[in-house]
Amino acid sequence: MKKGLIRILIFPVIGIWLGFPQIGFSETETQQTAAYTLGEIVVTGEPVGVESIGTVREITAGDITRRHARTLDQALELLPGLDVRTGTNGVPRVDLRGFRSRHVLLMLNGIPFNSAFDGQFDPSIIPVENIAKIKVSYGNHSVLYGPNGLGGVINIITKKGTKGLQGSAKLETGERHRNLGSFRVSGAKNQFDAFVSGSVLDSDGFVLSDDFKPTSEENGGLRENSDNENKNLFANFGYSPNNIWKIGLVANATRGEFGKPPITINDKSDHFASSPKYERMDDYDSFSGQISINCDLPGPLGLRGWLFANRLDEDETRYDDNQYNSMDDSAVKNTYAKNNTTKIYGGTLQTSVDLQTNGLFILALSGEEHAFESNGLIRDVKVGGGGASTYTTRSFNEDRTVKVYSAAIEYEVSPFDRLGLVFGYSHHWFKKDTGDSNNDNSFLVGAHYDIFENTRIRGSAARKIRFPSIRQLYEENTGNPNLTTEKSYNYELGVEQQLLERTTLSLTGFYINVQDYIEKIDSINTFENNDEYRFQGVELTAQTQYFKNLLLRAGYTFMDTKDKSPNTEKKELQYRPKNKLTFETQYVFGFGLSLYASAMHVADQYFYSRNTPLQKQKLNNYTLVDLKLNQAFLKKRLHIYLGVDNLFDRNYEEAYGFPQAGRTIYAGTEFHF
Repeated sequence: MKKGLIRILIFPVIGIWLGFPQIGFSETETQQTAAYTLGEIVVTGEPVGVESIGTVREITAGDITRRHARTLDQALELLPGLDVRTGTNGVPRVDLRGFRSRHVLLMLNGIPFNSAFDGQFDPSIIPVENIAKIKVSYGNHSVLYGPNGLGGVINIITKKGTKGLQGSAKLETGERHRNLGSFRVSGAKNQFDAFVSGSVLDSDGFVLSDDFKPTSEENGGLRENSDNENKNLFANFGYSPNNIWKIGLVANATRGEFGKPPITINDKSDHFASSPKYERMDDYDSFSGQISINCDLPGPLGLRGWLFANRLDEDETRYDDNQYNSMDDSAVKNTYAKNNTTKIYGGTLQTSVDLQTNGLFILALSGEEHAFESNGLIRDVKVGGGGASTYTTRSFNEDRTVKVYSAAIEYEVSPFDRLGLVFGYSHHWFKKDTGDSNNDNSFLVGAHYDIFENTRIRGSAARKIRFPSIRQLYEENTGNPNLTTEKSYNYELGVEQQLLERTTLSLTGFYINVQDYIEKIDSINTFENNDEYRFQGVELTAQTQYFKNLLLRAGYTFMDTKDKSPNTEKKELQYRPKNKLTFETQYVFGFGLSLYASAMHVADQYFYSRNTPLQKQKLNNYTLVDLKLNQAFLKKRLHIYLGVDNLFDRNYEEAYGFPQAGRTIYAGTEFHF
């Protein structure tokens, strides 16, 4: 069936290619939009700034197009030190240098997108058609970002309109009714600029590899309960009445639903497997917005500020069985129907003083309120005695709020041409709705030095903190209100070397010591502070475009993790790959055809049994290869493309018992005006 679909898709593309007149070579498509920077938290990023002392990796709109990423997780997955893992709840999680996604701050134009409930985020519902660039700042990032980013910060900077009127529209189709459509329209005139985009994704689900062996819970072919529907609308507007003031407005709305594929194992004697759960996100609806003002006063003083709000409503159901139509079976415990609402409100004020050769001071004040409401029915009340257990339902209603305040100061200076120094300190206050409060601090110190014109060394040390989430503190049965603040001490040393023309190498070593790391202990089913975790490793990247129409890029990560808590049964921490190797290349022909290929190898990750005494098992290594052909016509206004993900149809898992998509073929067209 797949071979037949390949022929159906390839022959029309070849026919169109041969039928059109060929055009001259152009390396990349002209960017018709600029970056919207009014909401960026870090106001500097120059070679002497805070982003020069740590690891900051940037993904451009061109990279996103080249990789054919449709969502944020796909755009990120080739980065060194980063692991995208889909497990028990069917949502991709983005881990950085051993930290989980709840330790990674996600921001879109300065709007926080981490859940107010558990601190996590779903990157698969964030489309990419509005993204100008993504900056991933690893652990030693600016103190201006505030608390909770132990692992790092993913900062999405969207597009904005430029002079004139431009736009594009894209249509894509793939196997099993996987359809995607998107559009962009932008422009600017006089003091105004605007950008609007939208997308619609409708998918029956993903297809498993032909090598998958059917189980009692999964027959193979189309993955059970993996359907997905997502609609997104985004807009930003800018107004600059003069050279001093800039005003911006951002709005983003998302709606959809999706299934959560259950574990494929139903064996109570398997100590590593959880019981199958039949869950669906029946509906989610989110809205976020921001208003920002930038004032560039005459002289050294600058002022920036913004207010934001982010709300997410979810209707979630756990059913009796894989029919997904009932929660009436009294013998099945913990089925539920619930409505969750998470809200984050807040604002930030930044003042900068640019003393030129004497350095730059930035002072930031911020405050946020995180609220979580949940209500519905759950079947967990045991009735009767003896024999088989039966359960009845009860109503529940939960309402929790926490507040976080921060004050930060950062100073960066270049005493002489080759040296840059950065110092930062921030203090954070955490207030629970019970009246209890806590406070703690973070700091950053770092430097870079250009040994030679094309050789830079950099080093930094940082202390980062994270307050417990509402879920970890208050979730019924598993919450622990006595949890303490997580603390990490991050150390990093790197060297960057430019070789020949447009060829760069980078080597980075990191060592991270984490105290009071919060994780749920399966044997007691509650969240607890673990005394000490350690992450250490090396990241190597190389890129060249020495030949103008050939891009080569590679990355390698080695990471060693250890639980150093007293009396621990663990050695390596689970689901942290020890080795990750990535490679991508693109060749652009003079007649408008581009060929793209990428490969990712992930190896040596372990997981543990759910009960004590702990047993350890290794997840199978896997290698994924993707290919894409893109042909441009009509002076690059029309693009027709054909691609395949997981070319060799590998049967692989990112978590035990949760197989991922096999070979997936797609084709589409995009028109620019």
